[in-house]
Amino acid sequence: MTQKILARHSGLADVKPGELIEAGLDLVMGSDVTAPIAIQEMERFGHTHIFSREKIVLVMDHFTPNKDIKAAQNCAFVREFARKHEITNFYDTGRVGIEHALLPELGLVAPGELIIGADSHTCTYGALGAFSTGIGSTDMAAGMVTGKGWFKVPDGIRVGLSGAFPRYVGGKDLILYIIGKIGVDGARYQSIEFAGEGISSVPVDDRFAICNMVIEAGAKNGIFPADDKTHEYLKGRVFRAYTPVEADADARYGRELKIDLSKLEPLVAAPHLPSNVKPASEFKGVGIHQVVIGCCTNGRLSDLRQAAEILRGNKIHKNVRCIVVPATQRIYLECLQEGLIETFLEAGAVVSTPTCGPCNGGHMGVLADHERCVSTTNRNFVGRMGTMSSEVYLAGPAVAAASALSGEISSPCAPGGR
Repeated sequence: MTQKILARHSGLADVKPGELIEAGLDLVMGSDVTAPIAIQEMERFGHTHIFSREKIVLVMDHFTPNKDIKAAQNCAFVREFARKHEITNFYDTGRVGIEHALLPELGLVAPGELIIGADSHTCTYGALGAFSTGIGSTDMAAGMVTGKGWFKVPDGIRVGLSGAFPRYVGGKDLILYIIGKIGVDGARYQSIEFAGEGISSVPVDDRFAICNMVIEAGAKNGIFPADDKTHEYLKGRVFRAYTPVEADADARYGRELKIDLSKLEPLVAAPHLPSNVKPASEFKGVGIHQVVIGCCTNGRLSDLRQAAEILRGNKIHKNVRCIVVPATQRIYLECLQEGLIETFLEAGAVVSTPTCGPCNGGHMGVLADHERCVSTTNRNFVGRMGTMSSEVYLAGPAVAAASALSGEISSPCAPGGR
């Protein structure tokens, strides 16, 4: 799938792993953290034009609502750039969402398209059958000017799925299982392509979570084939023509994995690597201070519904701060309409406006010395959410919610886990 998309966008009949190509871009994305650097690079080289006002997306989501003076200045700088170039897709406080949830929600991503973003988790959009990957701000600058990017064609890893997820198991658990199995460099500069009859049982929201974290295994991108679930998601969102791709029946891969979804269980990645994975049930007795439910990996409506199901009628443990972050304004509104916000507040949680804040230790949940957090975000590196001695345990929304109630890392499937 990946090689077909890259070939199509570079005007070639086919491409081979390791080949260097220049390809046309369908979308270039940046945030309030990465776009200022890209804009400065454009100006440094004297470029005063952009290749398309419709195909550049600027999302003010990382340190917003502005957490300090520097964050405010960065947003003001990008805001002026967007106004000057009349960029159509500029999203600021009040209209914003976390970029990797917002772009698909708005129909800015479609199967077969090629997207780059100055954020490593841009690989999220492969859930819809697109090739999407993270790049640096300098490449973002070049993309905004030329509408092109250069790539080394990745080799592929085929992940064949069968079965269906058990209750309280989802996309986060699958990608943690994969990372735990192959390591944080096990897919270095390779494409992880998902296949098999089990795909039909995987909801689109779970596909987003899975592709969001392929970068944590070193992958260039992750990608699902577009199927009925994909097209149903795109209905009412994408109105332009698009051309999905499928892998050939005889496609060759550098490696293949087979996973029976029905045999997975709730998993947790302990500090300080996403590959340090064990069943949630093995962490009994590990006390926590904070829980974060949401952000770009697991902040969609289905994630928040699952968390609310576990929290409903219960109270957050007295020693735990629970922060819920709906990924977009629309998801926040849907939570209001369904009564989920009420459930969170009655349980003793706080609900944040859409922001990346707690995930990268920016704001809305920074950790103090020796504090532990169970988080549905995507990274648990040293100092990721706060001080160097703090710890982050990655998990899905069910484990996070169950842990918020018990005051320790808990499996929602275990006695006392709810």
